[in-house]
Amino acid sequence: YDLPPFQDFTFQQLRLATSGFAAENIISESGDKAPNVVYKGKLDAQRRIAVKRFSRSAWPDPRQFMEEAKSVGQLRNKRIVNLLGCCCEADERLLVAEYMPNDTLAKHLFHWESQAMVWPMRLRVVLYLAEALDYCISKERALYHDLNAYRVLFDDDCNPRLSCFGLMKNSRDGKSYSTNLAFTPPEYMRTGRITPESVIYSFGTLLLDVLSGKHIPPSHALDLIRDRNFSMLIDSCLEGQFSNEEGTDLMRLASRCLHYEPRERPNVRSLVLALASLQKDVESQSYDLMDKPRGGAFTLQSIHLSPLAEACSRKDLTAIHEHLETAGYKDDEGTANELSFQMWTNQMQATIDSKKKGDTAFRQKDFSMAIDCYSQFIDVGTMVSPTIYARRCLSYLMNDMPQQALDDAVQALAIFPTWPTAFYLQAAALFSLGKENEAREALKDGSAVETRSKGH
Repeated sequence: YDLPPFQDFTFQQLRLATSGFAAENIISESGDKAPNVVYKGKLDAQRRIAVKRFSRSAWPDPRQFMEEAKSVGQLRNKRIVNLLGCCCEADERLLVAEYMPNDTLAKHLFHWESQAMVWPMRLRVVLYLAEALDYCISKERALYHDLNAYRVLFDDDCNPRLSCFGLMKNSRDGKSYSTNLAFTPPEYMRTGRITPESVIYSFGTLLLDVLSGKHIPPSHALDLIRDRNFSMLIDSCLEGQFSNEEGTDLMRLASRCLHYEPRERPNVRSLVLALASLQKDVESQSYDLMDKPRGGAFTLQSIHLSPLAEACSRKDLTAIHEHLETAGYKDDEGTANELSFQMWTNQMQATIDSKKKGDTAFRQKDFSMAIDCYSQFIDVGTMVSPTIYARRCLSYLMNDMPQQALDDAVQALAIFPTWPTAFYLQAAALFSLGKENEAREALKDGSAVETRSKGH
């Protein structure tokens, strides 16, 4: 599984990646009400990440946090959401994981909008989860904290994965079971300790979620199973999708996982074997079963693109040039306004001159000269202008230098994190680099920012 090795991030890197931990980047279920908040972000404008920022009291011992994160960060598997790194600076404790764009199992089971999850996909979800737990056990990480439908996330191809966050132990961000006590393994109620068998119990509650499409307390479900009252238990949306025998097999497996005596519960390997034998539609891709486009790639037709976004999506550099020329410097909000400087040193005068020469070259479409002049302005560093980065970005694209163009779009965004133009130019550069998925994401992000700014 091809991923970079675990790394230490600086707080500044993660602040930039999440646009200053902006509220619009929060993706955790409880928003900013939870003690620990998860944000989506982008590293260097390309790799999408999820950043979990813990409350200050969650990990008082920095050494323990680092050891635990590094241990979980050694895991690399396509069945889990892999931990890419962490940050431990002063009171800050953050984890960085892969970003999963297609929501949680809870959303797909309990809060779906257009269609309920089909039976073959539900069977695949529980098999992949059992395989994820099996992999963790093989790497001596048998304990998983608070396994529930919110810990299961769907990747670009709509394959379910187990969140790595539940593998972190001993944080004070809540007990091992933060959910309702009705769903807690009975032995945890007695001892307050989690064991590998407790994880199997929680897996049983997940099997119930998948069967019923609801979050049913295990005691109630076991009563229904004992009374063979299956119709009350099984999701009515699944009618006609499976035989009685298939439903009975899965219910029997759930009731074994929910056995009061921990030692009577099945082990993970036997769950993998049992669930593998129940699979259906194995040839179908998950994104087809979930009725989603491949690779997380929404169609561009599904979002309304402004003229500039449209031009960037087509890599129409002439139209982008016209837009930047017409817009001038109005988006700089005074950051490069000559009148805002009281002191006129020779160096500043030279900086202003190089900007003016760059603007003339840009207007006359002499893009090599524009790059040289704008570079002089940027290198002096007395003034900061996102527009100049945007103009140099387009000049690089005109000269077939997409990587340099991408770097400039990223710089413009770092200076002005809510500037749609910077997102769109990033998309144009990414399209030129052949990174279509990332380019579409940048267009989507830019459109969202633009829509919000018009709404205010």
